[in-house]
Amino acid sequence: MRRILLIAVLMLGSAGAARAEESDADRQARWQDLRHAVFGDRTVEDGRGIITLEAPPRALDAALVPITIDLPGPAKVTAVYLMIDENPSPLAGTFHFGPAADTRELRTRVRVDAYTLMHAVAETEDGRLFGAEKFVKAAGGCSAPSTKDQKLALERLGQMRLKPVGEASAAKGDDAVQLLISHPNFNGMQMDQLTRNYTPARFIQDVKVTRGDALVFDLEADISLSEDPAITFGVADKASAPITVEVHDSANATFKQSFDLPKRGT
Repeated sequence: MRRILLIAVLMLGSAGAARAEESDADRQARWQDLRHAVFGDRTVEDGRGIITLEAPPRALDAALVPITIDLPGPAKVTAVYLMIDENPSPLAGTFHFGPAADTRELRTRVRVDAYTLMHAVAETEDGRLFGAEKFVKAAGGCSAPSTKDQKLALERLGQMRLKPVGEASAAKGDDAVQLLISHPNFNGMQMDQLTRNYTPARFIQDVKVTRGDALVFDLEADISLSEDPAITFGVADKASAPITVEVHDSANATFKQSFDLPKRGT
């Protein structure tokens, strides 16, 4: 239902080329429409001190735009919503965090279809919402053709890697890792440059990460994630249990793999 509401909101907007000329007032009005479609009448408070969103002001590649979400505050965050206001499907992903998550930093890569505001909204355990926004100049990322051979991409479908990043906190036992998923994430808007036909949509819809029996996060994704998604996240559980990743895509395929948390430098 949420996705249907978002599509209805988009149908009220103007064409992609014209959206680059929208005023700040137009963009804020659009955000209010999207906010209401996702959160109803709930208030999204100023997120200063709770959540920050970082993205390049002018993206080098609209199909691979890196974003970083920081959650430095003391508030316990249970979910993060990432929205790309001008994309065909604005709700790019919703992260639901479990007890094994260290939520202080989250990174991924997305497609951007037109000059747009991005919004990251944190939901705390008491049900309050806190938002941060960023304006990004990029266009054409949703229809950009894949950078890889389609046959090869499908042969590698579902392969995963997990590697450590940054420094662990010795006091807390936290680890930061990057998950790489081999998946073309076709969104139905990309044209095959040889056949001139549109490639049928096939994209990741859910990524569930656990450590032992404890949930790290469950990501509800959509067509705005980049091809071969990369997700950097923190793991707070000190136990030596393996990390298990389960991925489901829109073709009802399931990919599952377990990893022993690798040591840095490997």
